[in-house]
Amino acid sequence: MPAHHDSLETRTPAEREAALLAALPGLIAHARAHSSAWAERLADVDPASVTSRAALARLPVLRKHDLMQRQLAARQAGGDPFGGLATIGWRGLVHARGARRVFQSPGPIYEPEGQGNDYWRSARALTAAGFEPGDLIHNAFSYHLTPGAWIMEAGAQAIGCTVFPGGVGNTEQQLAAILDLQPVGYTGTPSFLRILVEKAEAAGVALPIRKALVSGEAFPPSLRDWLAERGIAAYQAYATADVGLIAYETPAREGLVVDEGVIVEIVRPGTDDPVPDGEVGEVVVTVLNPDYPLIRFGTGDLSAVLPGPCPTGRTNTRIRGWLGRADQTTKIKGMFVHPSQVAEVLRRHPEARRARLVVTGRMADDRMALRVETDTPSEHLQQALQASLREVTKLGGQVELLAPGSLPNDGKVIEDARTYD
Repeated sequence: MPAHHDSLETRTPAEREAALLAALPGLIAHARAHSSAWAERLADVDPASVTSRAALARLPVLRKHDLMQRQLAARQAGGDPFGGLATIGWRGLVHARGARRVFQSPGPIYEPEGQGNDYWRSARALTAAGFEPGDLIHNAFSYHLTPGAWIMEAGAQAIGCTVFPGGVGNTEQQLAAILDLQPVGYTGTPSFLRILVEKAEAAGVALPIRKALVSGEAFPPSLRDWLAERGIAAYQAYATADVGLIAYETPAREGLVVDEGVIVEIVRPGTDDPVPDGEVGEVVVTVLNPDYPLIRFGTGDLSAVLPGPCPTGRTNTRIRGWLGRADQTTKIKGMFVHPSQVAEVLRRHPEARRARLVVTGRMADDRMALRVETDTPSEHLQQALQASLREVTKLGGQVELLAPGSLPNDGKVIEDARTYD
């Protein structure tokens, strides 16, 4: 099988960074000129000034909830169903170029697909998973409403594969088609692949599938090994309906390599601020797609940067994979407390480095404690933090001062440790 999809994967990190940052000013200028939402959100931004990671980090993060609310408001007003975030539409809705497809994801959120080969960039992940020209792929992602199946199909066709559109459900019928057509590859969720394997084993037949690219849900090592024992080498792709491919697994099995068409940042949950490499935070993606230029889009997923290059020779940044969700909003004594409020408390006290709000107690007896790392513990700092905590959250809580490095590196800003028995 080919070692790499193209030469972009083996660029020096400096070459890649220069190319990505060189593309930012044009992307931002295009977004402001052709989409009302970006014209509003970036009204005070000079596109020519956004030529570094630090400059990018000063732009606001667009989170999925904000995207959904913007789309909803626009639709209710009889306007653009994409909420003014896309530069393409149909019937001249937004721009002269037309969307090829429109998808609906839960929310509902609507995503456009423009013209182009391998539009969602999944071919790179398929190549890393061992797919080759001439392979027949059984695509078990849904072709209904959401873009999942189309994301995989576009990449498969770009590398010369043939696709059987299995979709979801109808397990017996799909299994019969697999036995008739003998596809060597599978794309879909890992859980459905397991169901197909178990159904085949129960029927006393063997699946012809030998390679798989899975996505859409967690893919634990135990399931990966279970499939490998049955002759199926399965790799995972990290993709979303809004962005397309973000990162993908390689035969090294050491984290996920970031795609060449996106800029990935890891930010502290509840803030827009990047964290040091290795620290767990929210995945924020800037997509170099002029049709749907999501700039600093917060996925809500937690991950962390892995040090060093991939042993396969791919030189792009690696991330650890999915480590949970960043939205840790918690209701305490009937009031919602958000990670952004914990971040606000920290902002008021430069001596405080990292913090975690821990909620304990039983039902109707909530207690919260803010655990704060600092180099300079003092009673004055403790009291000041308690006052800020009460002012920001409108709730009383204790403050515990800790030495730097005491808190776990798991991305949690709010930990709900209550019991409900």
